[in-house]
Amino acid sequence: MRAVPKPVSIEALDACHRQMQIHLAELGSLARHIEAAGLDSVAAQQAAAIEAFFSTTSRQHHADEERQVFPPLLAGGEAELVTAVRTLQQDHGWIEENWIQLAPQLRALASGNGWVDPAEFQHDVEVFLDLVGGHIALEETLIYPASKALWAQAVADRDMPAQR
Repeated sequence: MRAVPKPVSIEALDACHRQMQIHLAELGSLARHIEAAGLDSVAAQQAAAIEAFFSTTSRQHHADEERQVFPPLLAGGEAELVTAVRTLQQDHGWIEENWIQLAPQLRALASGNGWVDPAEFQHDVEVFLDLVGGHIALEETLIYPASKALWAQAVADRDMPAQR
C-alpha cells in the first residue's frame, strides 16, 4: 500500500474564504462610512475586528496554502497549474505589502485616532479588495479543485494493487 499525502481540508480553506469575503465587504463599507461620515465608535469597533481577522486568520490561511496546497501542484508540473500557483504566491506577497499599509490605518481607526486620510484609506481599501477578491476567485475556480483531484488520485493510486 502506498503512502497518501495528508489530505488538505479544502472545506476549511473555503470556509476561511467565506469569512474573508464577509470581512472584505465590511472593509468596503467601513471605508465608505469613514469617507462620508468620519470616525465613530461603531466604525472603530468594525476597524478593530477587520484588522484582527486579516492580521491573524487570513495570514495563517495563506501560510497553510503555501505549505499544504501549493507544493503538490507545483510538483505535478502541469503548466497551467504551476503558472497559477506562481501567480498566487506572488499575490500573497502583494497582499502582504498592501496589508502593511492598510493595517496601521485600521489600528488607528480602532483606537479612535482620526489621522487617517479618508481618500487614501479608500484607495488602499479598494486595492486590497481587488487583490484579495481576484486571488480568492483563482483559488476557488482552479487551484482548490485541482488540489482535491490530486489528493483523490493519490488515494486511488494507493488503493490499487501494485502492478508487477
